[in-house]
Amino acid sequence: MAWKLDHTHSSVGFSGKHMLVATVRGQFRNWNAETTIDEQKLENSTATIRIDAASIDTGVADRDNHLRSADFFDIENHPEIVFVLNKVTGKGDDCRFVGDLSIRGVTNEVVLSGEIDGPLQDPWGGWRIGVSAEGKLNRKDWGLTFNAPLAAGGVLVGDQIKISIDAELVKAD
Repeated sequence: MAWKLDHTHSSVGFSGKHMLVATVRGQFRNWNAETTIDEQKLENSTATIRIDAASIDTGVADRDNHLRSADFFDIENHPEIVFVLNKVTGKGDDCRFVGDLSIRGVTNEVVLSGEIDGPLQDPWGGWRIGVSAEGKLNRKDWGLTFNAPLAAGGVLVGDQIKISIDAELVKAD
């Protein structure tokens, strides 16, 4: 059964270290998910998440513009970030989501952990499912290698990036 993304109750976020001491958080404002959920056999479910890389928002315009540049996401040549779900294991609050993440034309398999809540009926007679997933990745695995050394040692941008996806889905009619 197809499910539609409820954008007002969903988000794609990330965080990483700046100068290895401060955590910078952000999110992508424009994204969508095409999902088919088999409520009886979750392992048969499919999803493709498409993120508009230009919609990055860390709350600092200069930083966002730098992240859009060829130093990072290179949105002129790679406007989309895509996650294709290949496998779901577990249930409830102990799920694993295995899929292919494509950034800047490079695709790598990632494993996210999380939970699936529902389905449950909403007050308007519709059905909803919540999916939360998070994980860590090394940005260099996708060619995101920009950095600058610091005089005191270390680098400007940390390699490890935490990602989080929270999606509320509504059963399509």
